[in-house]
Amino acid sequence: MLVIPALDLRDGRVVRLRQGDFDRQTSYSGDPLELASAYAAAGASKLHLVDLDAARGGNDNRQLILSLVANLELEIQVAGGVRGAEQVSFWLEAGAAAVVMGTTAVLHPDQLQRLASEHPGRILAALDVRAGQPMIEGWAGGAEIGLEQILLHWSRAELGGVILTSVDRDGTLDGPDLEVLRRVRELVGSPLTYSGGLGEPSHLSLVAAAGADAVILGRSLLEGLIPLQVAFDGSWDRSRF
Repeated sequence: MLVIPALDLRDGRVVRLRQGDFDRQTSYSGDPLELASAYAAAGASKLHLVDLDAARGGNDNRQLILSLVANLELEIQVAGGVRGAEQVSFWLEAGAAAVVMGTTAVLHPDQLQRLASEHPGRILAALDVRAGQPMIEGWAGGAEIGLEQILLHWSRAELGGVILTSVDRDGTLDGPDLEVLRRVRELVGSPLTYSGGLGEPSHLSLVAAAGADAVILGRSLLEGLIPLQVAFDGSWDRSRF
């Protein structure tokens, strides 16, 4: 299972939200480029960048993300505010390895399918779930469509994969939502990435056993709860020994 570090950006700073709540934010003092470089030095091959401002439809962190894309030898997947062909083309042409679509992917699956056919394998669809309900608009609202129907639509697209985030667990460190992960795993044939609640190395083993192909780590890396060496050298995987 691939471990992917995440940096969530708001007003040019690295932050983490608890359960998707913008009023429950923790800010980190580290420079985004230095943090990402440390992840790369530890063995990370990909980086998940989230523009929280763009996700809410306000300001954005475009210039900062462009700088990170230009200066890091990592495959970067950009998320937050990617809602149409213009944003998709902009980030892919700027050097991002992939873009992540959430709200548009849920509300306009035909558009997702068209864009994925134009950029096969370079668009990831984000499935954000709170209390079993898909969320949209930067986690602010619930989608009027069920998980099964969403994933059925997505199965027709040439996606690079699906990113499942348990909003209930995100930023809590309380452990992954294995029930929702297993539920989605049964419905997804493309590569599946899980995010939400991982706070110690043993949680990585649990997510891998539940069928995730990759996992995204944010707060647990920023606060050293999962050491970088352990995260990226695979020593968390006891099945290897």
